[in-house]
Amino acid sequence: MEKGKFTYPKEEKLKSRNTIDLMFAEGRSVSKYPLRLVYVPLPEHEPGPIKIGVSVSKRHFKKAVDRNYFKRLLRETYRHNKQILLENQPQPYAYMLMYQTKDRLSLEEINTKMVQLFEKFIAQNIPQ
Repeated sequence: MEKGKFTYPKEEKLKSRNTIDLMFAEGRSVSKYPLRLVYVPLPEHEPGPIKIGVSVSKRHFKKAVDRNYFKRLLRETYRHNKQILLENQPQPYAYMLMYQTKDRLSLEEINTKMVQLFEKFIAQNIPQ
């Protein structure tokens, strides 16, 4: 395995308020229960091929410790599966990964759903 393959560097973290606002105003989404991926093409001035953020609803998990736990799981499964996106996206995208249920899925279940979600995204956005 080459060095740096399974990383989540600072440059990939979605922090731009403008990009996030644009994403929720004009972005498209794809879902694979309980995950949802909202995406928008990255603006020209943003460096890097990919920017990603994670979100867990306060409505489903009242305690911050629970929300943080599921955000960690989302980041971890993204880190292990991001090659699927990087190898198949036609242009740079900004993504927001959301966990949308109060069900407490295991890391393995979330990982499986993440792979299915990425494959569904690629099927919708890559011309065959």
